[in-house]
Amino acid sequence: MNDTTGVMRPEPGLRLLRAPNPGPMTFTGTNTYLLGEGRVAVIDPGPDQPAHLSAILAALAPGECVSHIFVTHSHADHSPLSRALAAETGAPVLAFGDARSGRSARMEALAAEGGIGGGEGLDAAFRPDEALADGTVVEGAGWALRAIHTPGHIGNHLCLAWGDRIFSGDHVMGWASSLVSPPDGDMGAYMTSLARLAAEGATRLYPGHGDPVARPAERIVALTVHRREREAQILAALREAPSDAAGLAARIYIETPPALLAAATRNVLAHLVDLEDRNLVACEGPLHPDAVFRQI
Repeated sequence: MNDTTGVMRPEPGLRLLRAPNPGPMTFTGTNTYLLGEGRVAVIDPGPDQPAHLSAILAALAPGECVSHIFVTHSHADHSPLSRALAAETGAPVLAFGDARSGRSARMEALAAEGGIGGGEGLDAAFRPDEALADGTVVEGAGWALRAIHTPGHIGNHLCLAWGDRIFSGDHVMGWASSLVSPPDGDMGAYMTSLARLAAEGATRLYPGHGDPVARPAERIVALTVHRREREAQILAALREAPSDAAGLAARIYIETPPALLAAATRNVLAHLVDLEDRNLVACEGPLHPDAVFRQI
């Protein structure tokens, strides 16, 4: 339900504004949520757009203020506006950590080597005022959020549980799967985080882009199956001949628009790194975006 200002109200106590940043990777725009009444929590302020900052402030009722600013992860379509919003309201910014936080030792090593690429859309300057460890509960005026560390899309990704509903950021969305681009993205961690989110038993997900997910269990299963099918396709192709990620993506993502093939290639590379970690494929030489892999 929308009011005359364009603010959506998915359920009592929750408001949703959509940032004006639609695109192939953001769908209809970034979802910014306002939780509670009176002293309000803002979840994912979005990109650094003055018009969206004005829209967030305009969505507050007379006498309301922002008490907390939560950021699910440090990508440029989610976190940059937190700085301006904090300056305007005095509210602290809460997140798992900075742009490098939450990486596995494997991804830290790849980042240190510097040859794997990545870094798409990263808000490298992001620093929260308060770091939220996994399991931390933050309480506000009539609401409480529990931090769930869900690395995969990026190492510092958090989902936020609000009772039996979860703000799922870019980890689970209804309209598309997530980009997983190493070293910020980690396919092994992504799959583990999917299983963890499934175990939460949420009744609804509020994602970072697109509409609410009304059947979380079904959607998580579908995403898990989708990733395992991609993995099987990669292994089948490598049984025929060694290949690099770009060659595999062109062969497997046959229905993907050309504009999205670069992102698909990064997803394939993430699968290859995970498969190498599981001793199912081997990289012929140093690991870099054009490296050739073969099945073991």
